[in-house]
Amino acid sequence: MTSLINLLFHDIYKKSPNESGFPGASADRYKLSEENLLAQFLAIKTARTEPPVLVTELAVKARAGATPFTISVDDGGISYHSVFADHLEDNGWRGHCLITTDWIGRRGFLEKHHIQDLHYRGHLIGTHTVTHPQWFNHCSWETMVNEWQKSKQVLEDITGETVTVGSVPGGYYSPRVARAAQEAGLEILFTSEPECRIRRVGESPVLGRFTLRQDSAADFSGNVVSGKASTLFREWATWNGKKILKNSLGSRYEVLSNLIHRSASQR
Repeated sequence: MTSLINLLFHDIYKKSPNESGFPGASADRYKLSEENLLAQFLAIKTARTEPPVLVTELAVKARAGATPFTISVDDGGISYHSVFADHLEDNGWRGHCLITTDWIGRRGFLEKHHIQDLHYRGHLIGTHTVTHPQWFNHCSWETMVNEWQKSKQVLEDITGETVTVGSVPGGYYSPRVARAAQEAGLEILFTSEPECRIRRVGESPVLGRFTLRQDSAADFSGNVVSGKASTLFREWATWNGKKILKNSLGSRYEVLSNLIHRSASQR
């Protein structure tokens, strides 16, 4: 298999974005209302008749024809257990829950018993590092390996199972990040790069994802999983434009991005 379509969600809220996950304007841009989530799931069901897969089952469930797709959720906010998982299961689906382990048990985040329950219900538990460093690909080699290794161990102690899947925090991916994940014992790595092609660093697959945002159109997920060329290209072009800005502006990028988002939301 050379391609896979991956959708990336973050937190879901019923009334306010501060119900789940990291606080602040930067995080809120990626949080969906429950109504928007249901619209996205309807769009997926309209576009595809088969369910999403788990990356650990690809060799078994991959079929000829349409490119398989996955659903993943980063950060480890409480809404994966309180909202997201139920709506997945209503459709007979399961997802990837990727957890920032230092935030387990804090306000708005999953607790250990939630993680155990999700694992028991068939959701794949993976790591989103220990502390969610802002500029992960700029960290030292030792820091990156420790972030993967320690978070992996925490989740294995909670679930009683080997953790093999991780996702890169903040979208700051590089091949060095993937090699550090391999050094820590991870086998599959999700990034936020909007692409369908499966890359490999060494023996490990590196999987891009298409990110849902607060302002995503109701048919966005359906367009992505159906492989609509204009949607895929727009996401790729926007992402790579942002990457140039991130590399040139550094920490100033988030300040500028928040100002633009706040201005747009007030129109």
